[in-house]
Amino acid sequence: MSIKRYKALALQTECFAVNNCKDRASAYTLMQKSLDKVLAETRGSKAFIGPDLKLVVLPEYFLTSFPFGENMEEWRKKACLSTDDALFDTMKDFCVKQSIFLSGNFYELDENFPELYFQSSFIIDDQGELILKYRRLNSMFAPTPHDVMDTYMEIYGYEALYPVADTKLGKLACIASEEILYPEIARCLMMRGAEVFLHSSSEAGSPQLTHKEVAKRARAIENMSYVVSANSAGISGIDFPFAATDGLSKIVDYEGHVLAEAGTGGSMVANSYLDINAQRDYRSKVSMQNYNARQRFELYAKSYTEYSHYPPNSFENETPTKELFIKTQLKVIKDLQN
Repeated sequence: MSIKRYKALALQTECFAVNNCKDRASAYTLMQKSLDKVLAETRGSKAFIGPDLKLVVLPEYFLTSFPFGENMEEWRKKACLSTDDALFDTMKDFCVKQSIFLSGNFYELDENFPELYFQSSFIIDDQGELILKYRRLNSMFAPTPHDVMDTYMEIYGYEALYPVADTKLGKLACIASEEILYPEIARCLMMRGAEVFLHSSSEAGSPQLTHKEVAKRARAIENMSYVVSANSAGISGIDFPFAATDGLSKIVDYEGHVLAEAGTGGSMVANSYLDINAQRDYRSKVSMQNYNARQRFELYAKSYTEYSHYPPNSFENETPTKELFIKTQLKVIKDLQN
């Protein structure tokens, strides 16, 4: 049965870095502690917010933080998980007990690409089912499906790039971190029906409008979609300022209005009602503001087909390293200048 109006929470929580852990065992122990803390905060938030809380989005690095000096092999061995890991079983059981949908982001192992990992977002529903997994498509230093595109397409198919889950909370999709800055990703998800973008992020929470802040509102407006954006409440255990990524988790509605926004530090303030019925009514009207209905994709298709910037399959016949990412981007910049 559909729930047309419910509360969502962008949980702002401190992330604990595994970078200084000496081995996989100690890193995994810290991940377990991080998950216990996040689930306890989620449980407490629901007790305070009330039974209408049905959807919780976690920050980008809630289990591990990010590679900070580790090479790809080191990070894969230390900090990456598969979705059949016991930590996912814990989250699934929790979602059933709390009757919530839970979304977050982690570094994922894939047996089809044993030398790589992907940065993946997920949604677990209130029945304890993993109903969506989205792999980040644009990253500075992490592997993406685009880097192994031909092989990835053979295994998973094109539609796997843009998953949308049709649920009783509406049509849900994930956007990872800085991908909010790439309008094509949100647009491709909207094409497939997405109504709510679940945005796990770890970013500067500035009182000024940052690039990501502008983008969250823009993606909401131009796709007539909700954005539930969870930022971290600082990252500890890593050698940069703790609060460099802290604050301003928020919920934006389909007209670009900020419905709720946290300050800094651990917070459940970024919670608000999402009214899917009202959104669908808004999308159904003939108006200047119905940007979805007024899109003319054929005008753009030829340009996207004929112009290539960052090349696909960049890992083909190359060892994936940070230096390779830099080398590839430098080549793209040079080509764009010619």
